[in-house]
Amino acid sequence: MELVQKEHERLVKKTNAAQGLRSVQNSIDLLQNARDAIAADPSQASIILAKLQHPVKASFDSINDSLKETHSGLNKYSKALDKLFKDRPLPSTEHDLLSSQEHLINRAIAMHLLREGQFSVADTFLSEMAETKAAEKKQANTTNATENAASLLDIDEVPSGEVHKQFATMYYILHELKEKNNLLPAIQWARDNDEALAARGSNLEFELCRLQFVWLFHGSHEQQGPTPAGRQAALAYARREFHGFLPRYLREVQQLMGAMAFCPNLQDSPYRSIFSNPSAWSDVAHSFTREFCSLLGLSADSPLYIAATAGAIALPTLLKLQTIMKAKRTEWTTENELPVRMPREKKKKPPHTARILITLTPGRSKSPSPHPTSSTPSSSVPFPRNRPPTRIHP
Repeated sequence: MELVQKEHERLVKKTNAAQGLRSVQNSIDLLQNARDAIAADPSQASIILAKLQHPVKASFDSINDSLKETHSGLNKYSKALDKLFKDRPLPSTEHDLLSSQEHLINRAIAMHLLREGQFSVADTFLSEMAETKAAEKKQANTTNATENAASLLDIDEVPSGEVHKQFATMYYILHELKEKNNLLPAIQWARDNDEALAARGSNLEFELCRLQFVWLFHGSHEQQGPTPAGRQAALAYARREFHGFLPRYLREVQQLMGAMAFCPNLQDSPYRSIFSNPSAWSDVAHSFTREFCSLLGLSADSPLYIAATAGAIALPTLLKLQTIMKAKRTEWTTENELPVRMPREKKKKPPHTARILITLTPGRSKSPSPHPTSSTPSSSVPFPRNRPPTRIHP
């Protein structure tokens, strides 16, 4: 990507559209003036055209030079893109396990749209699914053709209306939290679901109330830093709300109260990380999203996003493996397991990791075992880096 970025910056610098436009406009003005002069005095046409020849040529040369620089930069930029994004064929689909599971794919797409807050797109997608299914059932004469879309949304293949309503609530709360710094809807939701959250060992409600305390401490809507009015509002909020979090969060509450003594110099106090955390709002929003999805029995990340990311990471390795196996005319096993280590996302704490189970099947070579075709148990231990997997020749 660094090469593409450099070529892009170079192309932007070389592209001087303003100069090219000025040269074109200059040529137009010269021709227009010459036409007007000839129309006024036709006898001077030859002289006027002779004088026009050199300025027009110079103007066209300037236009061509500008275009050459632009085309040169564009060609280098295109080559850099082609080098980075090589045109490679996709893996064959002869073992496509999802081709017969269209309803699962449709459900994943619909759920992804709802999780991303694209409710209008999700409604259109679900309506088209319902129309298609109604047409199929009508052709099969298995149901009444007047079946509406609403009744089709209750089947297992698509999300129900309740899921749609829950995600609408989630995005309303997130909008209030992120855009308006309004934690009250999130706090109320946490209190309405306190039993389920307590069963999960969640501390979401305390995190929300602690951030509300910090927000009041800094002056609520004004956010001008610690002020006497802000301290009084935060202290009143703590007396009103924090008694319910004792004794589980006694140490955290003591830290919030102890920060009052360091108000004039809070930046150099031991409590700076609590009161000057730039990622506090995004962290609590992520915690809320995770807990909300967990109570719905869903993961915090979209399964469609995880599958697409994992596929994009594994695709280059799959293509290389397929090319080698096709050239060598070999197969790994009859079950088509992969004798390769799949790369993972380069993050300190990746949101999703997966291990690839590999089944080892002995080849057709001679073996002292009386059962050479038996398979060893599956293992999740990857191959060592210093020893390539053994290929089995037919």
